[in-house]
Amino acid sequence: MHCRGNRRRHDVRLLGALLLALGALCMTKPASAQMYDPRYPVCMHVYGELVGDRMDCIFASIRQCQASAVGIPATCLVNPFYAPRPAHPGRPER
Repeated sequence: MHCRGNRRRHDVRLLGALLLALGALCMTKPASAQMYDPRYPVCMHVYGELVGDRMDCIFASIRQCQASAVGIPATCLVNPFYAPRPAHPGRPER
């Protein structure tokens, strides 16, 4: 009988630890992808129930973004994470 009591206590502790771990896991946020693509200077923030809410950073200029945004609920904005590529030096002249 004494062994049964210890085993039951162990099982209850294990169950409590598992529930605590599961609760902690449920409270964590999922990792999110980079919202702004640093390769492009302009982003379009698209929003609304029909098209969803997203950030499209695929534009070279505000004008290009505005032309693409016609007819959809969107706003064009400067990409705060834009990182232009360094210019490649040309061939040295001889």
